[in-house]
Amino acid sequence: MPVQMQLARIIISEISDNQVIYLQEVDGDRQFPILIGIFEATNIDRRVKEDYKPPRPLTHDLVVNVAEALGAEVDSVVISGLQEHTYFAHLRLKKDGEIIEIDSRPSDAIAVAVTFSPPLPIYVAEEVLDDAIKS
Repeated sequence: MPVQMQLARIIISEISDNQVIYLQEVDGDRQFPILIGIFEATNIDRRVKEDYKPPRPLTHDLVVNVAEALGAEVDSVVISGLQEHTYFAHLRLKKDGEIIEIDSRPSDAIAVAVTFSPPLPIYVAEEVLDDAIKS
């Protein structure tokens, strides 16, 4: 059963190529970091801290716009795997009552999730959460 998480912290460093986001369990104390790129970190940070509306759609806005134009609703994010320190995720779309899972990097899926107000739910597979905390 996936565990619902929330974005807890974003750490942006000007001296490192890797930025960090922390996900924290909604109904618990577990949390873990994910290393992400500067573009995704900056986009997530802007959407979370400000009422930021870019003058033109960014890539994450484009994903939402394409899904909606095709009659789908962006539903949630699931971080579904962890292999050799790399996380795997799915962006979940709902169309005609059916869930469609799209392979995604966690950072991109979370960037899509925070384009919504309130942000879409973020879930992590229990075994991924266990492995992430052990690492």
